[in-house]
Amino acid sequence: MSRRSAISALGAAAAFAALSALVAAGALTRLDQWAVEHTMTDVHRPGAKPSLADALVPLLHTDFHSPLDVVASAVTAPASLILSFLLMAACCLAMRRGGRVWAAHAWAAAWLAGNAVEEICKATLARPALYRHGLHVLGFDSSFPSGHTIRSILLAAALATAWPAARLWGAAWAVASLVLLETDALHTPSDIAGGLLLSVLLVTAARGAR
Repeated sequence: MSRRSAISALGAAAAFAALSALVAAGALTRLDQWAVEHTMTDVHRPGAKPSLADALVPLLHTDFHSPLDVVASAVTAPASLILSFLLMAACCLAMRRGGRVWAAHAWAAAWLAGNAVEEICKATLARPALYRHGLHVLGFDSSFPSGHTIRSILLAAALATAWPAARLWGAAWAVASLVLLETDALHTPSDIAGGLLLSVLLVTAARGAR
């Protein structure tokens, strides 16, 4: 890894650690609460906390209350755990077949590391409660950082590495996914920001690996 890449990775790691501390301390609760009340179209099942099955199975328990639910579920589905694994595996296989074995290993390691850090953070970091219409939204208690955001960015970057001609399509999908994660009440702004910082760290490390 070059010195510039190492500095970028360290900066992203420091920023992620700082943001994690701010979320845990409640410094961003007002921002997240405002988003819950004003920019999220609907917070489905406000008393429910996502299960392992919700994370593993795309579209499970999706209620499709509105056309936005259909669009958001379809767009963000590739960033779910199982689908993202399969898509990342396809990208890594393409890299290996193209003779870029080390790159394939680096992106696979980045995907594994991103999911591992996500689960560790969600198991150990809890933010102050967020409410919708007076009801405690349990799903947001331990939703930092957004795993969908991490996987979206990693997939878009890996796609650009495996098939450079598709980089713009991947970037457009990743941006749309991040927007819909918030507007369809899947994640708060701080969740998405945390996922972005962590993915910057992982993408920098994967691209800088030799």
